[in-house]
Order: sequence, then C-alpha cells, then structure tokens
Amino acid sequence: MISKRYNIARHLLAVLVLVLSSIFLMCGCGAKQAGQAGAGKAKEQGQVDVIRLAGGDWGYPTPYAVYPRGPGGFKMCLIFDGLLERDEKGLIPWLAEKYEVKEGGKQYLFTVRNGVKWQDGKPLTAEDVKFTFDYATKNPMVWGALDKKDIQKVEIVGDRQVLITVTEPNAAMLYKLGMVRIIPKHIWEKVDNPKEFTAPEAVIGTGPYRLTEYSKEHGTYRFEAFDGFWGPKQRVKVIEFVPVSEEVLAFEKGEIDLAGITPDVLPRFQKDPQYKIVKSPAFWGYRLLFNMKDYPILQHKELRQAIAYAIDAQELIDKVARGAAVPGSAGILPPDHVMYNPGVKQYKPDLQKAGELLAKLGYDKLDENGIRQNQKGEKLSFNLLVSSGEVRLAEVLKEQLARAGIEIKVQSVDMKTRDARVRENKYELAITGHGGWGNDADYLRERFASYSKGGALMASAPGTPGYQNEELNALLDKQRLEFNDQKRKELIFKAQEILAEDVPEIPLYYTTGYNVYRPAKYDGWMFMFDHHSLTHSKLSYLERG
Repeated sequence: MISKRYNIARHLLAVLVLVLSSIFLMCGCGAKQAGQAGAGKAKEQGQVDVIRLAGGDWGYPTPYAVYPRGPGGFKMCLIFDGLLERDEKGLIPWLAEKYEVKEGGKQYLFTVRNGVKWQDGKPLTAEDVKFTFDYATKNPMVWGALDKKDIQKVEIVGDRQVLITVTEPNAAMLYKLGMVRIIPKHIWEKVDNPKEFTAPEAVIGTGPYRLTEYSKEHGTYRFEAFDGFWGPKQRVKVIEFVPVSEEVLAFEKGEIDLAGITPDVLPRFQKDPQYKIVKSPAFWGYRLLFNMKDYPILQHKELRQAIAYAIDAQELIDKVARGAAVPGSAGILPPDHVMYNPGVKQYKPDLQKAGELLAKLGYDKLDENGIRQNQKGEKLSFNLLVSSGEVRLAEVLKEQLARAGIEIKVQSVDMKTRDARVRENKYELAITGHGGWGNDADYLRERFASYSKGGALMASAPGTPGYQNEELNALLDKQRLEFNDQKRKELIFKAQEILAEDVPEIPLYYTTGYNVYRPAKYDGWMFMFDHHSLTHSKLSYLERG
C-alpha cells in the first residue's frame, strides 16, 4: 500500500489534455443517457464547489486495494461504476442501459450503454465488461467479490451485449452482478497482483469523480468531478474527506458539511432553521459471534439462548449508542429490512430463564466470585475478542453476563487485527460491527448455511464456524432458487424463525443515528434502499429528476 501523498491529477494531466475535446463532446449526450439510467429528466439544480466530509484512511480506492469496509468501498464507487446502481427503491440500470434474466435465472443479458468513456478518454466496450468478470473470478475483488464457482462463462453476444451464464440460479445473483465494479481491460490486463496495484492509472474508471489527491497518513481524499462523465451532471464539483478530531465540533465550525450525531446532541440543532436533521435506517449493527467449531461447549443451544436472555439490548443502546439504535432481532434481519419477520422469537432480558437453561446444562453452582460451574468444577468463562473501538460495548456486555454467572474476559485489538482473526476463526467469542444488514436476504445463506463433508463440518462463512441445521440449509438453498418475491419471502421468514430458535449468533443492536447538515449549502443527500449512510451513495452528489 502506498504511503506518500499523491497528486494524481498531475500524472493524468497530459492524457486529459489530449482527450479534453472529446470529453467535452460527451457532456451533451451524458444528460440524455442519465434519464435512461433511472435518474429521470434532470432539473436545473445549483452546483456546489466543494463538499467536505470527515476523513480517515480506508485504503487506495480501487476494487482491490480499498479496505474491505463500507467507507472505503463507497469512496471507490465514486470512481468506478457497476452495471447497475441503487437508488431509494431498488436496483436501476447504470453502465448497462437494460438487462434481461433468462433461462430461469441461469443467464443474465446486459446491454452496455453506448458512448461511455473511461477517464483517460478510451471508450468503454463490451470487451471491458467481459474482461472484468473473467478477471474478477480469478482475482476476487475486495468490493463486489464473486466466487469463481458462481460464473460458468461470460460471452459477448452482440455489439454491446454481454451474456453471463451462472453455475446455478440464484435470486440474489442480479444484485451481485450489478454491484461488480467494471475496470478497464487496457489497464488491468497487464496487472498480475491487483491488490498491490496502486499506480495513478489504477484509479481510472467511468464514474462521476476522479481521485486527485490521497494521503494514507492523514486519511484524506480529494475527488473532482469528471467532465466526461456519461451520466447525471455532478451537483458537487469537489468532494474532500478531511481529518477531524471531533465530528460535531468540526461541523459547527464549518470545517465539514455533514455530521453524524447522537440523540443527546439533537437539541443543539433541532430548533435552528439553518439545519436539517435526517434519521438513518438501521442497516449498520453489532453482532456477538460464537466459535462453535473450536469450542464445543458453545454448540449447546441452551447456552447460546441463556446468553441471549442475559443480554439487555436496551441497556447497551442507552449506555453505548446513546439511544441511537434499535435492539437486534434474533432472526438476524433488522426491522428496516424488506424481508424482516416481526413474529420471530425474541429474547427479552430474563436472568431467571437464563439460569434455568444453564442449570439444565449442569452449571448449577456458583464459585466464590459468582461464576457458574458444573460438578467437575468447569466454569463458564469465555474470552471476548473486540476491536479497540468496541471496548465500552464489551465492558457493559461483560457486566450483563456476569449477572447470569458467566465470566467474560475482554481482549481488545485494533480493528484490522480483529477482522483478520474473525476471518481465520481465531477467537472464542467476538463482537464485530459492520453495515450491509439491508442487503439481499441471501446473506443469511452465506452466513449460516453449512454442509457435512467426509464427516467434518464445513461452514460456508467464518461468522458461524461449527453451526449446522439441515432444515435451515434446505430452506436457504430453496430461497435462492425462488424468483417469485412473495414465495421467497415466505421462505426467508421461516429461516428467520429457525435462526431465532438456534441463536447461532446474537445481533446486539442496529444503529440508527442522525445526520445534520445545512440545506442552504447542499440538500441533495439520499439513502440507498439497502444502506444506512447519506454520504455513501454516489447519487447523493448528482442531479436527480
């Protein structure tokens, strides 16, 4: 990863000067095509010179070098487009002006938009799209990763048409294919180690913004509007991510133009007409993970249920999230999800019930410190892995579980180390927080489906090592083959009921929070239908009908 400060605009200046005339010619057709992309006929909307937002290093913004968390990926999406994009209601055509699902979900035919150019002036072709999917199946992207087993073949079947044949039908496949970032063949075909490719040309995309500055040390980014962008006109000319020590104070001083705030800070802005406050949907959350594979005691459903009964989600929200969250659902999907089942079993705080379940497992005695133990003297004591930013959450959780006689020893590491250890199953209990809870419900299959192979349990995702439920496997396999939305929803509802009973993990809470901004400065912000952040949508910075 690069460490020095880049001024990428200087590297590209010579190329851009050569193609400037062709780029300006593109602007006229771009507005017309924007309507076809689902943005509607553009209205006359004022342009803002610079929007500044709170910064932080999330990696070099390519599909391969960016850090695998939302803030980095969405910065990268300002540069790189997908075949489809997301607005408030769902998927919309983007680099693909239209698409067809064929052969019962086995094939996807995309018609590539005409007249799109890369930021170095070369035209986007169907060959670029085919190359991207071929390359990405061999070299999975950090963002929009595809499993090479998912794609059977990619063909160019017309002047601007690409036919993708998948190994098996999957109701979530259109979403996945649409989110893959398209990269230029003429640049990436020469790259053998994409994760190490951080040259200036690595950030040439077709998107509305070019990266002109990046500092890993300071966590700063500068994105400038690409004049040759094919789509909706940019309402914001420059987007800067700058370091701030305290986001709310920086907002009040005018150093940044939007800030996330907690309920206790709301009164400072609520009665002042110069501010606008927006509540975020609950698509970012924390979950408690169990490594059942390496710690067989955690395979007991009664133990996991007892832990769920010992947890007071509202206390966590009040003490840690300052009230800006909603309790986790035992069925995993959050209340704002389009397929949320409100009827699943939930675990309200009940220490008596927790104690009964633990006694049933033989842990019916307390030692001198109040820790439960069985007849053999074995204690209910677990190591809890968290990142340094989650220590307060872990400490409150530790207090709650202690009331049920369960000892927790908190192990705090930096976020990257915690993420790596979770991926490698090197933990006993762990807390992880992330977005994506509003994504297609197929993530339940990716997270919880498991299979037996040669007598050994093979979990499909590191979040639930050692968990297996054959009925759930069958339901999750069936839902991915169901293209009728209502029938699929019924299957997802049933899957949530099983998960709520089994408790393979515990969603602690989903954050909501609030954003405050000055509409007189800029008022184009929007949420994507499945995401929690106003600043992450590229449509937030573009003209809309």
